[in-house]
Amino acid sequence: MKYLILELDPREEYIKLDSALKLVGLFSTGGQAKIAVQNGKVEVNGEVCTMRGKKLRRGDQVRFENTVFEVS
Repeated sequence: MKYLILELDPREEYIKLDSALKLVGLFSTGGQAKIAVQNGKVEVNGEVCTMRGKKLRRGDQVRFENTVFEVS
């Protein structure tokens, strides 16, 4: 399992799920991230999430395949 930390800019309250997946390097395009989310391959805080625009806040954990990242 690979663990990553995604640090938000201190001025930001949240980041959208598809943007976060791209930012941590799991996908090279937002379109790829969107498809993975819509196909139910991404978990947020232990539950499958199919909303690509879900707002992630500090403390949220995201899992895709063998990678987990936490928003901080």
